[in-house]
Amino acid sequence: MRTRVSYPAEVKMKAVEMRLAGAPVKEVMEQLNIRNDTQLKTWLRWYKNGEFHRFEQPVGKQYSYRKGPEYRDETAKLQAEIRYLKQQIEVLKKYKELERKWYRKK
Repeated sequence: MRTRVSYPAEVKMKAVEMRLAGAPVKEVMEQLNIRNDTQLKTWLRWYKNGEFHRFEQPVGKQYSYRKGPEYRDETAKLQAEIRYLKQQIEVLKKYKELERKWYRKK
């Protein structure tokens, strides 16, 4: 079994930029010595979701137990909170719709 590899944030961002520019996955992996294509897909997902703080976090646990992620500034923290609250609203909307359907059946 191989040991985990910790890639610097610069390598992660370079890999994402290469993929967004249209470079094939194999080429990116060869040039930057990335072992697994799944790792590259994960970085792309983080980039698209705006989770830039994750690029600088270490391998393994993303942050300590019962503590949230470290944010670069107050704006990033507020954006994360807004995203969380929007998700809660969506869940409540879905529940309300289900509740309406249940009451119609009675």
